[in-house]
Amino acid sequence: MNRDTQRSSVAGPAGAIECAIDPPTGVFADAPRGVVVVCHPHPQFGGTMDNKVVHTISRAFLQLGYRSVRFNFRGVGQSAGSFDDGRGEIDDALAVIAAQRQAELPLALAGFSFGGFIAACAAQRLAQAGTPAERLLLVGPSTERQLPPPVAADTVVVHGEADDVVPLSATLAWARPQVLPVLVLPGVGHFFHGQLTLLKQQIVQAWHR
Repeated sequence: MNRDTQRSSVAGPAGAIECAIDPPTGVFADAPRGVVVVCHPHPQFGGTMDNKVVHTISRAFLQLGYRSVRFNFRGVGQSAGSFDDGRGEIDDALAVIAAQRQAELPLALAGFSFGGFIAACAAQRLAQAGTPAERLLLVGPSTERQLPPPVAADTVVVHGEADDVVPLSATLAWARPQVLPVLVLPGVGHFFHGQLTLLKQQIVQAWHR
């Protein structure tokens, strides 16, 4: 993402998992506020950790003072293995979390589209294990092809009004029983074309709230 991006890999259940790590700068350079693990969109539709929405999420968390960890699911880029319809991808996320989590820092989880579904499932697993994440961010989460589990009340959900991949109605139907607010960006599609700066601003503001 920038000259400070560190490329590495962690051991996963299907083999090595390719990671990209960005440290915060400025006032947070020596004292990060936390660690965020960001999950990318569907591997079978071109999703990778270098997706522009994933980059935008990462940049928002860097501004917030977090150390950002992006990674490729199994079978993507330099990550070993092959697509596992979400099951193995949850395990991949948990492996990256276990390797990159720092005991002294809060852990945030984030995901875009299919990655939102994976992040929500990983958050549920962590909570069940007694090691919950600090908070969760879901951007255009997959709520029609996959159904995420219920999430914590302080989860930040951002969705485009004109999303033609995951209809806003599907995300509202998932959020409604949880009385979970959804931040809707008017006229914006699934990939936030031309509105990435707005997305970044909204993530930062919502996280502060």
